[in-house]
Amino acid sequence: MEQLREMVKTGKVDEVAGRVEELLEQGVSPEVLMKEAMIAAMEEVGDLFQQGEYFLPEMLVAAKAMQNGLEILKPALIESGVESLGRVVLGTVEGDLHDIGKRVLAMALEGAGLDVVDLGTDVSPERFVLAIEENAPQLVGLSAMLTTTMVAMEDTIEAIKSAGLRDRVKVMVGGAPIEQGFADRIGADYYGPDSTAGMKYAKQVLAEGS
Repeated sequence: MEQLREMVKTGKVDEVAGRVEELLEQGVSPEVLMKEAMIAAMEEVGDLFQQGEYFLPEMLVAAKAMQNGLEILKPALIESGVESLGRVVLGTVEGDLHDIGKRVLAMALEGAGLDVVDLGTDVSPERFVLAIEENAPQLVGLSAMLTTTMVAMEDTIEAIKSAGLRDRVKVMVGGAPIEQGFADRIGADYYGPDSTAGMKYAKQVLAEGS
């Protein structure tokens, strides 16, 4: 288990899936693998990122290693009846095609045991509303990397309100130009300065709702 955790942490992309298969064959439960290896490793990666010891390239490769392991682990989790901790809808807002930060967050959330619906980039307010109606998430994450597309975050929150869905979901915003003051002004519930902060907030929201 410790070896698998270290493989994820250090981004051994080509080795993680095989190690997961070995541990499953040895009788280790999928839930234990998820919590004690995958989630533990990504939490440690997130802490290293916040401490300035890891940077975006290290986070990306660790997240990719974790994702490779999850591809093997997910069928076993489903078969064993382990339920997702909750669901999150993510998207980069309308007019913005930047994807890296959102993808890192999506992988971190999956590694933490959450079900992620990633809408991609250039997502209109109407698509966010539809995704909430179809997927019933507890949390919606809006990303923007340009000052010119920040306004689309406010438009999206207003659309969610107009659809009568605002009280059903928490709204988290993030991206390079976003600051706490802006998040407060547009009525977001949380501003995530990085993917680790976003992951921790998502887990907090889902824990409170359980």
